[in-house]
Amino acid sequence: MNDRYDVVIAGAGPAGAQCARDLAARGYDVVVLETESESEFPRQSNKSTAGTFHSMMASFGIPDDVVMQYTDSVVLESPREHYVREQTGAVLDFAEFKRFLVKDSHEDGAEYRFDARVTAPIMEQGEIVGVTYNGDEEVYGDIVIDATGPAAPLAKQLGVVDLKRENHAIGIEYEFEGIDIDRPGFADLHDAMMLRLDHNIAPGGYSWIFHTGEDTAKVGLCYIQNESHQQYARDDFSIDDYLNHWLETDPRFRNAERIEGKQHRGSAHIQTPDKFHTDRFMAIGDTVPSIDPLWGEGIHTGMQSGRAAAATADSCLKHNDVEPSAENLAVYETLWHRDVAPNANKRLLMTQLLYLASNERYDKFMRDLKRLDNDTLAKANKGDIRSIARLFDTDDVPLLARFAKQQLNFDLDSVL
Repeated sequence: MNDRYDVVIAGAGPAGAQCARDLAARGYDVVVLETESESEFPRQSNKSTAGTFHSMMASFGIPDDVVMQYTDSVVLESPREHYVREQTGAVLDFAEFKRFLVKDSHEDGAEYRFDARVTAPIMEQGEIVGVTYNGDEEVYGDIVIDATGPAAPLAKQLGVVDLKRENHAIGIEYEFEGIDIDRPGFADLHDAMMLRLDHNIAPGGYSWIFHTGEDTAKVGLCYIQNESHQQYARDDFSIDDYLNHWLETDPRFRNAERIEGKQHRGSAHIQTPDKFHTDRFMAIGDTVPSIDPLWGEGIHTGMQSGRAAAATADSCLKHNDVEPSAENLAVYETLWHRDVAPNANKRLLMTQLLYLASNERYDKFMRDLKRLDNDTLAKANKGDIRSIARLFDTDDVPLLARFAKQQLNFDLDSVL
């Protein structure tokens, strides 16, 4: 078995597999180390609602056969209101999607080692030159990439990431059949992805129903252990209790039954990365982290981060006289801010502001969206400060003042 490669990647999720896919297509020797066994992959790491949009499908050549349902709209709900926006998307079979990425990159020459748990970096003269896995097994590469998500065994030991507990988001999801998709009094969820802002269901977060065909859907919720969660959460409720509470009180689930074997749990960190790389090393996907802070969409951003890392590795490896030093790998950070998460700090502040609002304000927020043009929400979603301000009114002065103070501190820090 070969023990030396151009690139070693830890983690076969969307970010790691896409990075391997791009590098293998360029002719590089790539090995991907994945914790799970090949026969069960991706049972334990099947942790995504897998809602995405056509821009991702087209950009990365994703086939139709990994799509559970194409959608025509996005629905936002609050306790008493809802807002519908026409926007095409796709709900993926996440397991099939991940298997496709592995298979496609493997056919281009990427090697995969399953049952391979990465434990530590191998260091020489202060630089990473490889990794150890499964205790004492070793593999070496000119560049090493950590795509393991929040576990981040390499990025943490190299001091590249510092994932904060207070930014930790947890989620749970089931797949159901027998859901009343078009129940009177609610938005029609046929061919839709629905996100609900309601502290009674997900304090400090949101819940969702993603239609997957006929009367089936993915149903789940997530929240961050943030100030809003502390304010609205029940001391005796776990995340499972909140989901069960929603299932028991929402009439759309009155006749719903769980689909056996379709339970998913996941976690991520919602924060702005401080570092992305060091000598001969890059961190991608949720290791950084890259998840969209506002709506939680992580597939597209993870794939983009993998692609950015592959392009960065290529810029060094194709020239024999260019070392993969921290300085030369800095292009990855530039690409990340341009392609993966533009305006990341502003959008993160909008997220924090949104989650501080009350249920009554969520109801008014839905009414406000109905009177504004779609461009306002689209621009706000991209971090445009003026558009964000249009979503709030004089009753929101305390929240806006706090937002402005945070934004000012960020701007001053970036200058200083």
